[in-house]
Amino acid sequence: MDFILRAESVGLSYGTEQAVQNADLTLKRGEVAAIMGSSGSGKSSLLYCLAGILPPTTGTVIFDGVELSQLPDGELSALRRTRLGFVFQYGELLPELTVEENTALPLRLAGISKTHAHAMAGQVLGRLGIGDLLRRRTSKLSGGQSQRVAVARALVHRPDVVFADEPTGALDSANASAVLEEFLQLARRQKTAVVIVTHDADVAAKADTRYTMSDGVLAQRVAV
Repeated sequence: MDFILRAESVGLSYGTEQAVQNADLTLKRGEVAAIMGSSGSGKSSLLYCLAGILPPTTGTVIFDGVELSQLPDGELSALRRTRLGFVFQYGELLPELTVEENTALPLRLAGISKTHAHAMAGQVLGRLGIGDLLRRRTSKLSGGQSQRVAVARALVHRPDVVFADEPTGALDSANASAVLEEFLQLARRQKTAVVIVTHDADVAAKADTRYTMSDGVLAQRVAV
């Protein structure tokens, strides 16, 4: 199997609280995996370990053959900028920037020229149905539009993996379904793997494989 990401016996503690216990997870290139669990189950903590945002207390996370904990901070930051993408529940967009500027941000941080970065951003935004909003400030967007921009920003640099933390949790059901469908369709077209954490069974059902998590314990993967 050609795995892009593997977690082996990952645990995470906050003081005396064990948020994640001995978790094993594998992610193939281009695969969409969902981790489903209720609030407080530890799924977001595990996601942040997988993304290299939080170092696990125990175990290892291996991205493309490299153990993340062995990377210096600068290399880890560069990896997150260039080969990973992130979508959060509330978008986390920069309100002082336009839709185009928010989307192009990962490219600009990677040293790509403004002209090229904005052209690439426009292409991705067009595929998500909001190509007409390039110059709009993100403070003027609806919830569904904002989350589409967040998806575009996560995918514009064609990362190997996108980590999505409740990506549709703040949307109404109609917008949630549409945004998720567009997100996964574009990710699959680019052969970008996706890890989604969610409490919603309908969201998890869109994945190729599914895990469940309860009290910090990750259940075995199940093909959907």
